[in-house]
Amino acid sequence: MTHDNGTTTTHDGTGAGDEKAAQSGNGRAPSRRSLLGWGGAGLALGAVTAGGTAAALRTGGDAQPAGADATAGSAVAFHGKHQAGIATAVQDRLHFASFDVTTDDRDELIALLKEWTKAAARMTAGDAVGDGAVGGLAEAPPDDTGEALGLPPSRLTLTFGIGPTLFEKDGKDRFGIKARRPEALIDLPQFPGDNLDKTRSGGDLCVQACADDPQVAVHAIRNLARIGFGKVAIRWSQLGFGKTSSTTPEAQTPRNMFGFKDGTHNLAGTDTAALDKHVWVADGAAKGKESWMAGGSYLVARRIRMHIETWDRTSRKEQEDIFGRDKGEGAPVGKKNERDTPHLKSMLPTAHVRLAHPDSNGGIRILRRGYSFTDGTDGLGRLDAGLFFLAYQHDVREGFVPLQKRLAANDALNEYIQHVGSAVFAVPPGVRHADDWWGRELFA
Repeated sequence: MTHDNGTTTTHDGTGAGDEKAAQSGNGRAPSRRSLLGWGGAGLALGAVTAGGTAAALRTGGDAQPAGADATAGSAVAFHGKHQAGIATAVQDRLHFASFDVTTDDRDELIALLKEWTKAAARMTAGDAVGDGAVGGLAEAPPDDTGEALGLPPSRLTLTFGIGPTLFEKDGKDRFGIKARRPEALIDLPQFPGDNLDKTRSGGDLCVQACADDPQVAVHAIRNLARIGFGKVAIRWSQLGFGKTSSTTPEAQTPRNMFGFKDGTHNLAGTDTAALDKHVWVADGAAKGKESWMAGGSYLVARRIRMHIETWDRTSRKEQEDIFGRDKGEGAPVGKKNERDTPHLKSMLPTAHVRLAHPDSNGGIRILRRGYSFTDGTDGLGRLDAGLFFLAYQHDVREGFVPLQKRLAANDALNEYIQHVGSAVFAVPPGVRHADDWWGRELFA
């Protein structure tokens, strides 16, 4: 497809046209920082093509095809109907941050969201924020923190969400938007077995940063937190590695910290019909006070602690019975390949796959983007490790809630896991153009 600046992007996100591809998304020639950065990136990666480099220097007018697995190091388009980072091919690393809004000024919050959006568009395109880490006045702090200087975009996506407490907190309509809180943005119920840490739960806003380079993801959250100083503060955050689910079904499903493949039949990022049915809020469903959510989605984030040491002392046979899969291939019980259709009745009634499968839940499907985490030890020599579960759906009441109720009550896996953090967010539709910004439809 051809962009307004004359550059051409193919459906896999690569560019064509040597002279025009040297232009960045705003029409300027790439800065000296960008050129030096790409020189270093070429040495580091050794596999970024000229077309991939050109695409990474642009923001791009249309969203990358949802399931496209882009060239390593390239950019994922920021603008589009839906936010990137949901159906986008899952990257290798995560930095998720939940923010509390510390200002009570509506105009100040709106100004911050506009500034955040502008910075997000630049960072996802591989550009520095503002005048960069080495530009501007030497006597003033730089506009960009600089730790991603010289690194490619690494398929960075930044996905923005709004929590229930932004609409109302302690009975107060903080920003005049209480009446526009969607009915689907519920306060999650307490599930059996939950042991939630309030310091790792909730939040007014969230930003999910996914990238193939952890430093790029951390850089993005750090810059947004710096820009928001005095207006927002990080409530909690989570680093993730080793994606535990995939939106690209042609690839093998990654393994979780228990060594098993889970979520094999996750929604594909290219299955537009399934995404429209299960993930995106339909135009017809978003009416009146909820019209601002058309094209958006709802995110549930759960920090799930895995009792690694107990699991490691469990026999392989019992582990496989608990999941309903073999540990080697990941195939369902009695099957050969991981994507073979499972015969649910051949599994134990408490098997995780049997309880979580859509056929056992009236066809419920959610889009998973979970990551493993290891945050040191807990003071008793046990790994503080597990799954940072991220699930997108068109309505939490019809997706995560009934599914988790069933799992919390019956899943044999519960002996080895515990939910210790929880949050839910409304994820608005995508930023359509350069003058658009995160949450504009809500505050309009």
